[in-house]
Amino acid sequence: MPPATTLEERVAALEKTVAQLLSRSDATITKKDWRSALGMFADDPIMREIDEEGRRIREADRQQVQP
Repeated sequence: MPPATTLEERVAALEKTVAQLLSRSDATITKKDWRSALGMFADDPIMREIDEEGRRIREADRQQVQP
């Protein structure tokens, strides 16, 4: 059986363990945030073509629906 410890010692040990676990998880998990993708294709000519083609498709769909 482990030696008797005070409540303060036990809490300190738990805080240390939690801090270690949190620091490990932060280092191993990369945070995926959609905002990191903003501007990723800025001034990319191929992306401009893709955007324009999408606009043409949507406009053609709108024209088919309108009487």
